[in-house]
Amino acid sequence: MSKFLKGTLILMMAGLITRVLGFINRIVVARFIGEEGVGLFMMAFPTLILVITITQMGIPVAISKNVAEAEARGDFKKIKKILVVSLAVTLSLSLIFTPGLILLAPYLSHTLFTDPRTYYPLVAIAPIVPIVAISSVIRGYFQGRQNMAPAAFSQVIEQIIRILLIAIMTKAFLPYGIEYAAAGAMIASVLGELASLIYLFTAFKLKKKFKIRKNFFKSVSSGKQTFKELMEIALPATGSRMIGSLSWFFEPIVVSHSLAIAGVAAVAATKQYGALTGYALPLLMLPSFITVSLSTSLVPAISEANSKKEYKTVEHRLQQALRFSLITGGLAVILLYVFAEPLMQMMYGSKNGAGFIKLMAPFFIFYYYQGPLQAVLQALNLARAAMINSLIGAIVKTAVIFLLATQPQFGINGAALGIVVGTLLVTLLHFMTVMKVIPFTIYVMDYVKFLAATLVSAVASYWFYRVPFHELSMLPRLMGSILVMCLLYTVLLWMTGLIKKSDIVMFQKLIKK
Repeated sequence: MSKFLKGTLILMMAGLITRVLGFINRIVVARFIGEEGVGLFMMAFPTLILVITITQMGIPVAISKNVAEAEARGDFKKIKKILVVSLAVTLSLSLIFTPGLILLAPYLSHTLFTDPRTYYPLVAIAPIVPIVAISSVIRGYFQGRQNMAPAAFSQVIEQIIRILLIAIMTKAFLPYGIEYAAAGAMIASVLGELASLIYLFTAFKLKKKFKIRKNFFKSVSSGKQTFKELMEIALPATGSRMIGSLSWFFEPIVVSHSLAIAGVAAVAATKQYGALTGYALPLLMLPSFITVSLSTSLVPAISEANSKKEYKTVEHRLQQALRFSLITGGLAVILLYVFAEPLMQMMYGSKNGAGFIKLMAPFFIFYYYQGPLQAVLQALNLARAAMINSLIGAIVKTAVIFLLATQPQFGINGAALGIVVGTLLVTLLHFMTVMKVIPFTIYVMDYVKFLAATLVSAVASYWFYRVPFHELSMLPRLMGSILVMCLLYTVLLWMTGLIKKSDIVMFQKLIKK
């Protein structure tokens, strides 16, 4: 059985576990600090992602690709040089940007975010930058060797530690104010990432076939060619991620200023942004653990196939990834659309955010396609094209948010529509770029069957929730209706041939392994 499929399954299982644990985290945070605290958390978080993106410089993707190619040649000396150069670059950058984030926190919180309380979460999260820098290098190494288990287990460990600490930290800091409680949640994240790094480092020490510390500085000084090779992949990949990170960084700034123009007070704007990005978007992005798993496995698998000029294998891998994304994403879309209100009520004790889910869910199937398509572009050395696509999408998204959110009749819904428009545009541009370089077949009837299966499943489960057992309490009705939806959806996909017998056999073999 291929390393691609086995690695993807491992990452999917770990991704599912970490998503469930992540939602427990979010539920705990939401119950303790509410929409306002979540809003402060989510306003500060994009700044962290931007700093991490600058620190990593796209190097994890470059490590994964170059290690895969070096291992195919059996060149372990080259692998060591890749790791040494990568560590030197990411650590140097993290030592510059971590203090920079702390020093800029007063300006960011008071001027750009229009809510001075974001200062405390920004300062609290800064120490995570060097930790993530080292972790990303080790993860890139394991992914390049198509050994996904260490990265998967590290994600689970991170979430478990965070879950153990987040309730303690938020409760301890809450008496001092909402902003301190949000900072406590950030500190729990830092400690979770630190535990993940300790595990990854231990796994790396046990599995590596060479000594990193031996002649470390000599390897750095003689690694100019390796640095150049890494940068050829990393810089275009960074460009794409940088655009996404910058877009996300400016998003709360544009939203808060747009809502202020529309007459919404800063505290209310923080709450509304918290409901959108802290409540609704995490649910909509739930299936992304599958697309992230597929994307992570796709880069080395397609790089290897492309280097051997096995173009049919490249198309086959992409078709597999897109089919899995469609099947899992389709179920998520109808589940979230039909049960938006009861899900929000059960999870967060509030229906705020359900409107965002119903508005955005039908379009988020395109989001689930985006990750695998971008991974293919990176593996085929088309990261520059992916970067341009992301830039166009980010500009359009920001423009739509500003144009709509400043209008009182749209308000925060304008931000939601802007996110949808940006997602649609980037995915379509990625798809058109892929079709230019890969002989790709679109099976129209498969999409017709998929649409019919989703509509039937949605209507049937909605009727089941509303009619036969309306006298029962919310939880048993919700769980029963979701079970009916999942079973009916699976049966219909099986009957229409979208789920094949070979898929079941493949997963059975992978699980046995």
